[in-house]
Amino acid sequence: MSKRWQNRPEGSNWGDFGDGDQQGRLNLIDEAKVLQGVAEVKVGKTFCLSLPLDLPGGNVLSPVRFPPQLRPVIRNDEPYYNYEWRKKDPRFTDIAADDTVLLHTQYSTQWDSLAHRGSLFDANNDGELEPLYYNGFRAGRDVVMENGHTVSAKKLGIENMAEHGVQGRAVLVNLHKHFGNFPRKEVGYDDLMKVFEADQIVVEPGDILCLWTGLDKLIIEMNGEPDRSLHNACAVLNGRDEKLLEWIAASGVAAIASDNLAVEAVGKETPDCSNTILPIHELCLFKLGIHLGELWHLSELAEWLEVHNRKRFLLTAPPLRLTGAVGSPTTPIGTV
Repeated sequence: MSKRWQNRPEGSNWGDFGDGDQQGRLNLIDEAKVLQGVAEVKVGKTFCLSLPLDLPGGNVLSPVRFPPQLRPVIRNDEPYYNYEWRKKDPRFTDIAADDTVLLHTQYSTQWDSLAHRGSLFDANNDGELEPLYYNGFRAGRDVVMENGHTVSAKKLGIENMAEHGVQGRAVLVNLHKHFGNFPRKEVGYDDLMKVFEADQIVVEPGDILCLWTGLDKLIIEMNGEPDRSLHNACAVLNGRDEKLLEWIAASGVAAIASDNLAVEAVGKETPDCSNTILPIHELCLFKLGIHLGELWHLSELAEWLEVHNRKRFLLTAPPLRLTGAVGSPTTPIGTV
């Protein structure tokens, strides 16, 4: 039993992968699962599964996240961009450019680390709720902010995901085919199982679950100027459906990614009986160590798989090895 906690949340897997585990259900992607993914490569065609990182554009989808800002590096006391080295020596014909970026790590196509969402929980059986993350790591000690602006996930940072590697077999569920763009459908367990049956989808432990809803196509069509209709478009998982939560836990999926903002419905009124704003985030990130990917560009791959009557592919989707970050952009590659 971990020294960090005496009691783990009901339905969690804390400690199952080791007292110090920081990779969660990525542990299920072992060498055999990677080989299963490689076996899905039949024609060698690849798909870029990332949106351009300046999309969706503006901050309609998330008011606290903004597009990347590129700036020149300063060298020789001036912007080092289209810099002509003959300024230093008339013999030189070199021209050079370096840039720096202010990047909101979860603005566009991204992974959530396990330090992205936690919960108040009495892990010591002393009646005191503590702010905790997956496997009992603590806010303020393991995930810290200093002087109001310097932050670091000393545990559970996104670099743990990068170190494991994110490559294996993925299963794509084409929700857009069944539910379209409007009205937005909140997909529960029964809905999902009907889709699985209709499309002959099988999900096994260690698979990465990818959900295509069509929102990525709408984002691209809006060309960097999204409107609020995106908040009511395309399918989302119904995080209030207990049967769906039970299935996620029992399925053994190693990670979940979608082309929408949060995988599940956001911005809804929280029922009086609930103590969480985002039930799937709480289950996956806090209790089970299932990383969540958001705003992926899945449409081209989904349409190709549909034409070729396939559901599985090799997914390669490492985050940046950015020490201490709670999220990261990713440029996933789907290979079929």
